Amino acid sequence: MSGNHDHVDASSTPVSRLWLAFFLTGSFMIAEIVGSYVTGSLALLSDAMHMATDTFALALALIAIYLGRRAADLFRTYGYSRFEILAAAINALLLLIVAFYILYEAYIRIAEPAEVQSVGMLVVAFIGLVVNLISMRLLTGKKDESLNVKGAYLEVWADMLGSIGVIAGAIIIYLTGWQLVDSIIAIGIGFMVFPRTWILLKECINILLEGVPVGIDLAELKQSILSVQGVAEIHDLHVWSLTKSEHSLTAHVVMNPATDGENLRRKIEQVLQEQYHLHHTTLQMEQENCARAEAIH
Repeated sequence: MSGNHDHVDASSTPVSRLWLAFFLTGSFMIAEIVGSYVTGSLALLSDAMHMATDTFALALALIAIYLGRRAADLFRTYGYSRFEILAAAINALLLLIVAFYILYEAYIRIAEPAEVQSVGMLVVAFIGLVVNLISMRLLTGKKDESLNVKGAYLEVWADMLGSIGVIAGAIIIYLTGWQLVDSIIAIGIGFMVFPRTWILLKECINILLEGVPVGIDLAELKQSILSVQGVAEIHDLHVWSLTKSEHSLTAHVVMNPATDGENLRRKIEQVLQEQYHLHHTTLQMEQENCARAEAIH
């Protein structure tokens, strides 16, 4: 079993900056919900849902850091890292429900446009844009050093575009009185959330079902192992993810006669690490296929 585990470097992650970005984004998400109620703007509510994805992304980044520091115990030998995936799946389900509600409400308003207070909508959206820019600035320095921070940064960046859309809608309503634009922008932001949320949910389900990690071709990986000199065949090959960035592999490797098992194991692990970034591997070296031997006996 390889001992070189290469997990996400939590120590390089700016926790204080994540907390500040989380506080700013979460607080303004609540402010946008209140603002949408006061101004009657569905676009603001849709943008608040968008900000909810940012808030949860930041929360998951913090959870991953703190839980990643907790040692495994006798009850949870893998530790608590997968809590991040459970939280993300719940987040995705809630966001899909809210997105469907906003699309339904927008459909109703297209038939009967509601009165929207464009000035209040503009003020709230502008403050939201400023909050997004501050959060992006807080995360920029470390976004290329941590997957957690990079994910949170991309969420905030996408929400900044939503805020710009709401501002544009408020200006159009103020200048032209065209109330329908509020619903159109709400639908646009809603459809921006759908793909991201659906991809997140699919990835969470795949991890919880211990599916093959995204980006790994199992047939190609098997062929890479078989191409190592000394390998006769391979069976019981399993590759799965504990979290988004922590992958594991187990396999039974049948060796050619007179092959040094320890040396062969190290060669296979080197291939798995260099080509597939798999650092948590368990390889059972065999002189013959154990499944076939059991069938004979």
